[in-house]
This record gives sequence, C-alpha cells and structure tokens, in this order.
Amino acid sequence: MKTITKAALGCLGGLGAWCLLLQPRRGQPGWDKLGPVRYAHRGLHDLEQGRPENSMAAFRAAAEGGFGAELDLHLMADGRLAVVHDSDLSRVCGKKVYIEDLTAGDLIDYPLQGTAETIPLFEDVLALFEGKTPLVVELKAERGNASALTDAAMALLAGWNGTYCVESFHPGVLLRLKARYPDVIRGQLSQNFMKGSEVNGLALPTRFLLTNLLTSAFTKPDFIAYNCLDRQNVSLRLMKQLYGVHEVAWTVRDEETMERLEAEEVPVIFEKFVP
Repeated sequence: MKTITKAALGCLGGLGAWCLLLQPRRGQPGWDKLGPVRYAHRGLHDLEQGRPENSMAAFRAAAEGGFGAELDLHLMADGRLAVVHDSDLSRVCGKKVYIEDLTAGDLIDYPLQGTAETIPLFEDVLALFEGKTPLVVELKAERGNASALTDAAMALLAGWNGTYCVESFHPGVLLRLKARYPDVIRGQLSQNFMKGSEVNGLALPTRFLLTNLLTSAFTKPDFIAYNCLDRQNVSLRLMKQLYGVHEVAWTVRDEETMERLEAEEVPVIFEKFVP
C-alpha cells in the first residue's frame, strides 16, 4: 500500500510540475484585433498565377482579398531583413546559397521559383500592409542570431502603423521579446517533432521539449501556433484548459478543416485554397 501511495504521489507531483512548465502569459491586450482574421500562409500564393510564396505579388493578393498574412524573416549579412522561408535558397531560387550570407543589393539576382518576383525586404511588405490587415511575423533564427534578428525586426515594427504578432519556433526569440519588447504579442510555434524527418538535426531532448511546449514557463507565450495535424498534443490541450492560452492552427489546406477550427475560435493560417 505504501508503495502504491508513493507511486501515486510521484505521478501527481510529476503532473503538477509538467503543468507548471506550461504556464503562458495571460491577459495581454490586443488579441481581439488578431483573432478574428484569416491569414494567408506566406501570402496568398499561387505559382500558376505568377504569385510565388513570400512574394510581393502574394502579399498584395492577400491584402486585396481582405486577408491577413503570415510571413518569414531572415537576417541578412548587412543587417537587413529578407522575407523568405528557407535559409538555403535552393528550393525557392534554384541556387545553393544561404540568405544569411547575402545583402539587400543581392536580392535582385534571386528570382522566386522561376517568376519575375524576387525576395522582398521586410520594409516593403510592411509598407504594403500599413493600415490594412494584420501580419503574423515568423522569425527564423539561424546561426545563433535570435537576439539580433528579433532586434532588427522590432526596429522596423516599432514605427509601423499596423496590427501584428511575432512568433518563432526558437524559444530564444520569445525570451528576447519578453525581456526587451514585453508589449508585443508573442507566440510559440510548434509541431510534433517526435515524428517525421523535419527535425533539422535537433537532439531528442530538444525535440521532446519543443513538441510538448515545456519552455512556456520561461518564455511566457501569449499564443501557441501548432501544426493543425498535431493539435491533439496533450500539452497544448492542457494549456488551453488550464490557462486559456490562445491557439493558432497552421497550415490549413481545406475549407472543412478551416470551418471546424473557426467553430472552436481557433484562427487559421491557410494555403492552397481561397476561403
């Protein structure tokens, strides 16, 4: 009996510690302007229509359609911010080069997916969306530049007349936002890193921590942006039930899933269709 009692107490203690590690920030104002919006993933891209992902054409189509947009930022060698998903440009530009090694002046030589569009600068996208629909800004930290990347993004966003939130897979970005820019709505991106091949060389303990959102007590996210295919994750469900954390679902690729999520008041980041 004593052994059973000790085991039960140990389980309860472990569950309590787990729940404590999941504590987000609560009550940050501004979600009312972000939550009711549909966000076009990397802009409203359609390669057949000449609008590659993360291009000015794709962002223009999103803004004109009344959608918000999700976009990706990388810090270049000259301190400027490029709007592109991959660090390695092989997929989107057909050239084996890393965006972190380029400067703003180089971008004209990197057409996107065989179109006339080139990699935009962040300030150009901000100008397009100023006073219009909100942005979900994902910061892509590379080579230990989480703090520098965050500072560069916030330097441009500080004077921008628009609605936005900032998210990242990298907890270091959220820590920088928490320390330096506490008024910004910040989000932890995640998915099930325990399956599949898209783990980017992450060690097993890191994959476990990120999958289960166990950095939340330190980074205090306002929302969790979780892969919609993995959203039954126990930690995500606990954060919603215990703490009322906001959830954003990515990447939704059909209207049925979008409608089901929106019925649960979960904002969606969508692509491959126009709602």
